This record gives sequence, C-alpha cells and structure tokens, in this order.
Amino acid sequence: MTIRLVIFVNELLMSDIDWQHLCKEIEAWSLAEGFSAVGISDLDLSQHEAYLNTWLERDFHGSMTYMSRHGSMRSHPERLYPGTISVISLRIDYLSKEPAPATVLQNQRSAYIARYALGRDYHKVLRGKLKKISTMMEEYLAYRGFDDFNARVFTDSAPILEKAIAEKAGLGWIGKNTLLLSKQAGSWFFLGEILTNLPLPHNQSKVVNRCGSCTACMDICPTGAIVAPYQLNAKRCISYLTIEHKDSIPVELRPLLGNRVFGCDDCQLVCPWNRYAQSNQETDFKPRHGFDDAALVDLFAWSEQEFLTKTQGSAIRRTGYEGWLRNLAIALGNAPFDSDIVVALNGRLGTVSALVDEHIHWALQQQSESQQATGLQG
Repeated sequence: MTIRLVIFVNELLMSDIDWQHLCKEIEAWSLAEGFSAVGISDLDLSQHEAYLNTWLERDFHGSMTYMSRHGSMRSHPERLYPGTISVISLRIDYLSKEPAPATVLQNQRSAYIARYALGRDYHKVLRGKLKKISTMMEEYLAYRGFDDFNARVFTDSAPILEKAIAEKAGLGWIGKNTLLLSKQAGSWFFLGEILTNLPLPHNQSKVVNRCGSCTACMDICPTGAIVAPYQLNAKRCISYLTIEHKDSIPVELRPLLGNRVFGCDDCQLVCPWNRYAQSNQETDFKPRHGFDDAALVDLFAWSEQEFLTKTQGSAIRRTGYEGWLRNLAIALGNAPFDSDIVVALNGRLGTVSALVDEHIHWALQQQSESQQATGLQG
C-alpha cells in the first residue's frame, strides 16, 4: 500500500510539472554555460542501428573493437542508462580560426593537429558543463516537490550514437563525411548528452539533409576514406590512423598523411556549410603549448616526460608517446629535404621502440629521395 501511494504521489507531481517550461530553462542554462544549441530526442534509433551493423560487417571500424563490443547498446540509450526516456543533446563550438588551418597544412615543416585537440581535453570541459546543467535540473524539480529525477551525462565517452541522437534532436543532419552538419554552424563543434527519466517534449521536426549533390568532402579526403556518400572506412581515415591505430601505418598511406600528426580536418575545411562556423568563446578550447603551429623537429625532440607534461589534460595524450613519435616521423619524412630533419631522425633511432624505428627508417629513405630529387647536398 505504501509503495502504491509513493508511485501515485510521484505521478501526480510529475503531471504538475510544466515540462515545456523546463525545456526553456534547460536551453537558457545551456546557453549560459557556453553551449550554442540544445535539442531533445526520443530513443528510436533503429535506422541508425541498421547503418552501424552494416558498417561493422564491412570491417570499416578497423582495430576499434570497442565499436562492436557493446552490441545494440549503442542504439538503445535505455540499456546504457536504465530508465532513460529522453535524451538532451547539446552542441558547443570549438574552432580557433587563427592561424588558418590551411596555412598550417601548407607549411610542411609544421605539425598539423586537428583543431579540436589544440586546447584542453573536451571530454573534461563538456562533462563539467553537463553536470552543472543536470544539477540545475535537479534543483528546479526538487523546488517543485519532484524528487524522482535521474540523469547521467556523456560526451564521446560511452557506447552511444551521439550524431544520430543529435540529428533526431534537431541539431543538424549527418553529412556525407559522416559528421553532423548544422545550417547555422557547420561542423566545428562538440556534442554532449544528458540521458534522463523525464518525459520531456521530444523534437518532432525532421531535419532536412542539405548536402545535395556536393561531394567536396569526398573529393578532398587525402586517403579516400569516404568510400561513398555517408560511408567512412576508418582504416583509411587519417584521424583513425594517427590516433586510434596503434600499430604500423600502411606504407602506401604514409605519404598521404602529409604533416598531419594528430587527426585530420580536410573534410571540414572544404565543407561549404562551414562558412557559418562560429569561433569558440571557451577559454579551455584555446590552443596550448603552441600546438596550433609547432615545428615538427621541435615536437620530435620531446622526451616522454615532456610529452606527458605538455599533453596533460589534452586529447593528444590518447595517441601515446610511441604513436606520437611514429606520426611525427612520417610527417618529417614527408617534409622537403632538410639536413636538420635527417639529424633529428637519426638521433631517435634505437631510443624508443621497433615500431618507431620502422617509421624513422622510412622517413630517412624519403628524405634521401627528396634530396636526390632536388639535387641538394647534405
């Protein structure tokens, strides 16, 4: 009898909450925390679940075994966090427009690091902001006598289809490069989610896919990783190769990496919708340690302790010291012949691992061929 009474009281309190007004409050709190857009979705991700299963069957995930490890949980948020009936999806811009990314890419002696990784690790930044919003929701409801609130926050940190949820929430559409695109902000943004048991009004409008006949992202991809519209083979993607992949990078792909040592932004740089991208206003996303335009030889000279110190609180840490040197060795090999590069490469031989040595030997061969081609004498 007591349990039934509690359930009845909670249902009565829930019916008295103005959920539409709470949504407006959530939006206001989110904007105050630096987010640029908020939407709410239901849990039906069946269409995207079918896409994910096909992608996995084609082995496009490479060595990212975690993509298949959790089965259907990715497309069923209620299995990830039991009791979930609504997902709040939030967008926050991160682009730093200076120095211009294209300028860094053209300077073959500089290291190109994906713009999202220049500042503090976005996981830490967004998680803190999302928890603040969740706390404000809890306080709002507690003040109105509702104490059955449950929520959990995520940002690229759990088996969940973030882009699919954001699309359903009305924040944009998934483009041909498989990134979420917004008519107002392009694609230079992070996503975060709050899974909750609240019956919030879900977005009912279907987002229009505005990619049209454009194939700019497919045409520009250095390694041809976008094998068809909306189909990405991660095993050819530079972001995967330089971050997630922990072994030797295929020899045929090494020259195509250019000076990209952590991630790749090419498909975003050419996307017409990114003319509307917003510069970030978040201090934590500002570039650190000169990562926005650092010299390859300077980064290659770092000891492991320097790497750990300068990447503390940074997404760059994910590649690990060995992967960092592997990537830098490739970029140094792709650079025009420079005797200083040859000295730097030789100085690293035998100091880290066989994996790094393999890529150094390749880079030295590239430098030798570059010297012969230009007629320079070392």
